[in-house]
Amino acid sequence: MQKTVCPDCRREVDIVVDHAAGDTVCMECGLLRMETFSDDSGSNDPVRVGGPSNPLLTDGGLSTTISRGNGSQGDYAALGKWQNHGTNPDRALLLAFKTIGTMADRLGLVSTIKDRADEIYKKVEDMKSIRGRSQDAILAACLYIACRQEDKPRTFKEIHSVANGATKKEIGRATNFIVKRLEEEMGKSMSMGSIHAGDFLRRFCSHLGMTNQAVRAATDTVKKVEELDIRKSPISIAAAAIYMISQVSEDKKPLKEISRVAGVAEATIKNSFNYLRPHATRLVPDWYCKPEDVKRFLAQ
Repeated sequence: MQKTVCPDCRREVDIVVDHAAGDTVCMECGLLRMETFSDDSGSNDPVRVGGPSNPLLTDGGLSTTISRGNGSQGDYAALGKWQNHGTNPDRALLLAFKTIGTMADRLGLVSTIKDRADEIYKKVEDMKSIRGRSQDAILAACLYIACRQEDKPRTFKEIHSVANGATKKEIGRATNFIVKRLEEEMGKSMSMGSIHAGDFLRRFCSHLGMTNQAVRAATDTVKKVEELDIRKSPISIAAAAIYMISQVSEDKKPLKEISRVAGVAEATIKNSFNYLRPHATRLVPDWYCKPEDVKRFLAQ
């Protein structure tokens, strides 16, 4: 039980909440009151039920679908049939939004990223410039751009893993196409957010099953790398930092496995590692491995 002000008694009373029915019952007068539902506008009108409106859809996403349940007969069956014969201008959009939502869920992304990807797709779709292009690649590219703009970047490999068959090359091309078209539309450069090695490091370490100590050491290493003027891809720097920490650890991770997780070629990781190697004693935190031990490990 909890206390609230009963609109009938006009005083604070104990109420019982029926979670199954969604009702509250006043213990003093027995008033049965419907729970309120709030929407995006902040209204507490108890009559307002259902999902929030979607400004990207023609009807705001508030249209009604007439269900044709098993054994439906008479007027209800006819109404459902007539509705299905009608043209829904948002049908393609709804399917696209559903696909983006599924990809976002599989990557564990927050709703703000999914919403941003929906907005990007709607803008591109309104330009009527995506006909003839891979729909899966376009949707994946919208999600990739949304992740960048929300400062939660994902690699092309990660986006590709949920992209319904679109290749990394196709997603990359679609990304460049969308950015170019939106920049032409806006008349200015499009903000894509900045990416850092640390944005990817923890996920890579998690997929590799590294210990908490090793993850901390790799994180410290990446932070120190940013102080150096090493102009390499943040993803390859993250992979190289993991490889360096792995080399001075007892639990070594194969370069092939790091390459698989990061989606970066082994040769690229080795190349970035060679840029970091001269600074190894400075980059590897001494609480994790003493400088003399770092030299010994890397000399092997």
